[in-house]
Amino acid sequence: MGGPDLAASPLWSAARTLAHRSDPGVVSLDCRFQLMQPLAGEEAYRSGHLPGAVYAHLERDLSGPKQPTGAGGRHPLPDPETLAAWLGRVGIGNERTVLCYDDPTGGHGFYAARAWWLLRWLGHEQVYVLDGGLPAYIQAGGELSREIPAPVPAVFIPLVQPGWVASAEEVQARSPETVLIDSRAAARYRGEVEPIDPRAGHIPGAVNRDWAAAQDETGHWRGGPEQAARLGLNDSPAVLYCGSGVSASANLLALAVSGRQPGPDTRLYAGSWSDWVHGDGVSDPGPGRPVQTGEAAGEQERPGLDL
Repeated sequence: MGGPDLAASPLWSAARTLAHRSDPGVVSLDCRFQLMQPLAGEEAYRSGHLPGAVYAHLERDLSGPKQPTGAGGRHPLPDPETLAAWLGRVGIGNERTVLCYDDPTGGHGFYAARAWWLLRWLGHEQVYVLDGGLPAYIQAGGELSREIPAPVPAVFIPLVQPGWVASAEEVQARSPETVLIDSRAAARYRGEVEPIDPRAGHIPGAVNRDWAAAQDETGHWRGGPEQAARLGLNDSPAVLYCGSGVSASANLLALAVSGRQPGPDTRLYAGSWSDWVHGDGVSDPGPGRPVQTGEAAGEQERPGLDL
């Protein structure tokens, strides 16, 4: 696919996945999910998954509890200790290699990136995403299993990376040279549609870089030079957001494919748009943060149920 060399890439090919399918040092996380059908991913997992894979539910395992006011967004970051305890329960210790996968069919190819980013945020470096997702594995001759594994518990000690997450206040006070990237579909960025959150539009000053353009029509991730050109950051510091901090992880993964890793200069606004505009504007006026519409630099038109 034209990306960086394998040693530096956050991606595993289907061939490499097949070569490690019996490796006891590798744990696979099945991250399939659908926003409007929250049980669909787990049902798909039970119908067939990578042998030995454990299921990671976006809202139960890879997010924290939502606040009644909506502050923190629709998919808040999980508490690091809580996430680390869950990782240990499913057999992931600090010494294990983790392979995250989803199914990019139908625009669902960003959930594995969420798991990848969370593990990186907890200081875990040996974590990868299956390029092309489950379809690529099957096309390469990989077999599926319906057996639900019984993991041997492990110990995962989190080493939370400082400065990787931006708050709404930090987004508002960002420096002029900081690029704010809205990772949602262009129509949502422009404010023409808003299927989920109480207000439409984008954070003033943000540029639109639809996460979906990070993948080609087969669901494989585009190569490093293409990702770098698409995102257009050069050496500028950046904060990325989306609807609720999930699909922005796909653009963070795309940056890693290009050789730029998450860090204090490449941060996630985890609450994202759903935190920025929380409240219904009537009984709960919310924070009243500014909103901008129009003026998109969108890369492709598509319906946008971006998380």
